[in-house]
Amino acid sequence: MKLLWFSWKDMKNPLAGGAELVTHQLCAHAVKAGHEVILLCAGYPGAAPEEMYSGYKIIRVGGRLSVYPAAANYYKANLRGWADLVIEEINTIPFFTQLYVKEPRFVLFYMLCREIWFYQMFFPASLIGYLIEPLYLLFLNRNRILTISESTKHDLMRFGFPEKNITIIPIGLETEPVSSLKGLQKFEDPTVLSLGTIRDMKQTLDQVKAFNLAKAQIPNLKMKIAGGGAGPYFNNVMKAVKTSPYSADIEYLGRVSTEEKAAVMRKSHVIAVTSVKEGWGLIVNEANSQGTPAVTYDVDGLRDSNRNNETGLVVAPNPKALAAGIVTLLSNPEMYEAYRTAGWEWSKDLTFENSYKKFSEAVSK
Repeated sequence: MKLLWFSWKDMKNPLAGGAELVTHQLCAHAVKAGHEVILLCAGYPGAAPEEMYSGYKIIRVGGRLSVYPAAANYYKANLRGWADLVIEEINTIPFFTQLYVKEPRFVLFYMLCREIWFYQMFFPASLIGYLIEPLYLLFLNRNRILTISESTKHDLMRFGFPEKNITIIPIGLETEPVSSLKGLQKFEDPTVLSLGTIRDMKQTLDQVKAFNLAKAQIPNLKMKIAGGGAGPYFNNVMKAVKTSPYSADIEYLGRVSTEEKAAVMRKSHVIAVTSVKEGWGLIVNEANSQGTPAVTYDVDGLRDSNRNNETGLVVAPNPKALAAGIVTLLSNPEMYEAYRTAGWEWSKDLTFENSYKKFSEAVSK
């Protein structure tokens, strides 16, 4: 089979995240299964127009916004009729392939933007995006759909997508689960981990506020913040750390490598995740794989990746509730051990082999 995949970013893009990891793994596994794959996506400064990566071909055209017309033009000039199957991955803006692609197609949604528009864009662009999204969803809602969570599935159904047309592909982890929970070395003091890019939609500031509240009840509590960032929101988080009455107990690690990320997840006692919304919430299961449970906000994606009262705690989306969840989990040893064991066991089933198997079954129908 020849597979053509439209995507905003590829895995080598400096802005790549969890969605690009999943796309990369599915493409790489398709190649291992004997298929030919082309990923058509946006360029970025310093990127090669074309290259082979993990067995599949990346073709880069246009930039962050111009990729959409550029990809359509490139397809018409060079790839029309080449593929046996086309995947259109939608990240904020559709490629509208149904207007010009005649080959069999699936549309892949990791999540809908909805309220994220107001965290990622400036007014009035944020309002325009929020109002336009339901219109293009109406245009797309008769396509065959792939997604990664029940939350996104139900989001799509609210906008008229028939349930029978939606297939959920289970998420996979790149992080290898630890072989055993016995003997894992945690930090000496109970430690809350904040991990990921520091930006508005991740609401890192809420985690700092929650730490301040929880610290009042657990005096030896510590916090580690790992992740890069820039701009006003990042500066506000750094200011909140500096002015915290417990600033001496908060350590900012900056951007960490893959190995450092796994190590800090393994040594921390709990990870806090406070995104406005996620397609899934991969970082939760990565932490679980290293023997660390999560306290997360009760929002799309996070309520899928964190099974409330089973692998962790899902709380109301505010710092006070987050602090209460952290205190509850760290103050109840039996609960803590039960949750981290359940999360670790579940993480062992979250493989990209299983993801690709479900993907292959879905697109072969």
